[in-house]
Amino acid sequence: MTGGIAAYKAAELARRLMGCGARVKVVMTRAAQEFVGPLTFAALTGEKVAAAMFGPDSDPLEHVALGQEVDAIVVAPATANFIGKVAGGIGDDLLTTIMLAATRPVLVCPAMNTEMWANPVVQGNLARLKGRGFMVMEPAAGSLACGAVGLGRLPEPDLIVEAAARLLWVPDLAGRQILVTAGPTHEDFDPVRFLTNRSSGKQGYALARVAWRRGADVTLVSGPTNLPAPYGVKFVMVRSARDMQAAVKAHFPEVDVLLMAAAVSDYRPTQVEIRKIKRAHEEMTFHLTQNPDILKQVAPLKGKQIVVGFAAETHDIEAEARRKMREKHLDLIVANDVNRPDSGFQVDTNEVILIPREGEAVPLPLLSKEEVAAKILDQVVELLETRDGDHAKDA
Repeated sequence: MTGGIAAYKAAELARRLMGCGARVKVVMTRAAQEFVGPLTFAALTGEKVAAAMFGPDSDPLEHVALGQEVDAIVVAPATANFIGKVAGGIGDDLLTTIMLAATRPVLVCPAMNTEMWANPVVQGNLARLKGRGFMVMEPAAGSLACGAVGLGRLPEPDLIVEAAARLLWVPDLAGRQILVTAGPTHEDFDPVRFLTNRSSGKQGYALARVAWRRGADVTLVSGPTNLPAPYGVKFVMVRSARDMQAAVKAHFPEVDVLLMAAAVSDYRPTQVEIRKIKRAHEEMTFHLTQNPDILKQVAPLKGKQIVVGFAAETHDIEAEARRKMREKHLDLIVANDVNRPDSGFQVDTNEVILIPREGEAVPLPLLSKEEVAAKILDQVVELLETRDGDHAKDA
């Protein structure tokens, strides 16, 4: 922690990290202690707070241990002064000395006045840190403590935790371009009513988050959901099946992998009324027409891309999934029974069967949707490695 008014948010950040299972050690500059006391962080973390190079409680080798014996370093908030010192190789206190000796990945979370953030010197220093492999998190926009409005706010703790997660995962998808679809689609009857399904988008969003943590460049095409866009992911919001079709077709040629987790409506109203339909008759009849089958259109066009489909079924789960895989030319399909109350739509858990085009099906136990996402991406990594190996032999 460095000395900015946003230092108070670091207490919540420490709590969130510990909630994820991390052991958190806090280092505070002298200026940071002017805003929040070390006792707060010692009580929260159960660890001694490192606050000085010298003194009765200091360790002469602490600057080495704290930069090399941890898994990751998160500087939040990071002031312009700290950024300038580290960019210039200055080590005049415990924290900057730790940074000079550090061998672990570093996330820098700047927080400062808008004009300070925009200063070319600060931007140049940040560019130098990025060039040395530091991950720099863009500040948020909003009202600042000084009364200004603009960029400079420390991002919220949950976003910092998400960014820090990328430092801790094995980057086995680094350099890969991944397209994920998620959520339902809405097919309008009139300006008020629409046809949809029970998909919450949670599995698709989990796939996008975990793929980004593992180093991929991720584009998420999402139908309407109540979920926030995952940090670090290019986010494309759509509404209808035809909107999703256009977005997928636009991005598909650029990607290595398509993960089609969206629950796309199979049908849409043949006619959409421009005015609200009024109650007039005891019964009403609507005509529906088929929506485009996005996977069926896109998968046959693939070159070296990996295409993964999802099958939400109520009976003959594996047989139906294999039929879809054959019909849609998929490399892998993920099948689940949506009759179960603890699996599938609108819950945080899923029990699925991973069925590759070649090889045996892999049934998974009930897991969180992030755990399911990780298992799916493990299979994707294997498929990519096989593809790359076959391509190398052909070359």
